[in-house]
Amino acid sequence: MTPEMRKLGRTGLEVSSLCLGTMTWGEQNSEAEAHAQIDMARERGINFIDTAELYAIPPRPETQGRTEEIVGSWFKRTGRRDEVILATKIVGRSNFTWFRDGEREATLTPEQIEEAVNKSLRRLQTDYIDLYQVHWPDRTVSQFGSNATIWKSVEPAADEVPIEETLGKLGELVQAGKIRHVGLSNESAWGAMRYLQAADEMDLPRVASIQNAYSLINRTFEINLAEVAMREEVGLLAYSVLGQGYLTGKYRDGALPEGSRKKLFDRLQRYETPGSARAVNAYLDLAAAHGLDSAQMALAFAHSRPFVTSVILGATSLQQLSHDIDCTGVEVSEELEKAINAIHQNHGNPCP
Repeated sequence: MTPEMRKLGRTGLEVSSLCLGTMTWGEQNSEAEAHAQIDMARERGINFIDTAELYAIPPRPETQGRTEEIVGSWFKRTGRRDEVILATKIVGRSNFTWFRDGEREATLTPEQIEEAVNKSLRRLQTDYIDLYQVHWPDRTVSQFGSNATIWKSVEPAADEVPIEETLGKLGELVQAGKIRHVGLSNESAWGAMRYLQAADEMDLPRVASIQNAYSLINRTFEINLAEVAMREEVGLLAYSVLGQGYLTGKYRDGALPEGSRKKLFDRLQRYETPGSARAVNAYLDLAAAHGLDSAQMALAFAHSRPFVTSVILGATSLQQLSHDIDCTGVEVSEELEKAINAIHQNHGNPCP
């Protein structure tokens, strides 16, 4: 089975309903392994690649930008840039000082956006980026991902960059031909609508997509953003659909496989919240009861949602990537969806 093609917002572009994620490249994956993943993705009908100036993960000054460089070297080696819809991201407000010249903390000012996009273009060895996304907001938010289930009041930064100013600069880059379209990531319904309002009122680029976490254990996108996505045609690019591996079952009952992200980096706290293990186990048991692979069931569920434009796949091996692409052959029947929703009603969103 191959992914279907879906419209990217109102851009006129069509992207595959599965997207090749890249954040392990340059850390867990070598350049040769990453190139092999791109080759397989293209052979299997995927035309959409997502990266970021932040990557590889975990973020370190030694590896920052390395993933974009690997994508760029594939373009140079193959000469196949025109086959790919390329998405990358600029970091939001961050106290990391290795992204910008002069060891400055990152913000979404026009000057920093110009610097960031020029550096990404050089690393990617391309003249244009199809979808340039704000990785997370410049404003201070209650929780990373901007969709907190428990609200925590936060003070705005004294030098918060207005959304209109950020979008205005992105509009200049569209006019210059450096980027084609604009997207958001880790954004809330309020933030998305403010970007859309600014676009309408100021004749600026309209956001085409929202890249947020979405999985069986984090369906917070459905609460407010799904309506935005459907009515405004700003589809979800779903990341972490496997809950950073928890929904594959590989960490069940405290298992810690060699080479796993948890074993290597111990950075999976978003998926180790109170109640998360019970919810994960319920979904793993449901997949087994239906004779399904749990990873493919989780991916197929996200892939079948009407507000999803593309599901981002993250794999460290060709075997994993091929297995994940095969999720397009899994049907989410009415019976299965009813059972999934019943678990959701009992367990909610333990990992927002």
